Amino acid sequence: MLNSTAFDYVNVLDKAADASWKRENILANNIANVDTVGYKRRDLNFEQVLREELGNSKYVSLDTKVKNADLSKLNPSVYKDYAHYSYRLDGNNVDIDTEEVELASEQIKYEALTKGINYEFTRMKSVIK
Repeated sequence: MLNSTAFDYVNVLDKAADASWKRENILANNIANVDTVGYKRRDLNFEQVLREELGNSKYVSLDTKVKNADLSKLNPSVYKDYAHYSYRLDGNNVDIDTEEVELASEQIKYEALTKGINYEFTRMKSVIK
């Protein structure tokens, strides 16, 4: 992490990209275990953690929210998803179609986050010149 207010957005984007990468691996693991008896899908919800840390006040600017964000709290945990009940006799609750769509969506999100980080550094470089 870089310690300057100039890097506030980069630091938050970095945490989001890390979480996205981790979620991609979790989804790939779910796909790999589609035929494992009794396996319960796992997931990670970074968006909820970020929303809680930034707060919901519509009267505070995003710049202020990001500036005041405690990056140490932006560490989502992996959870077993028991909400998606299994309709299979083996107790596995992984739906291959859903997992593949979620994985494709997460890959797009990761690409957008890394482009956002690159954009922030490009902006900084243009200011320095």
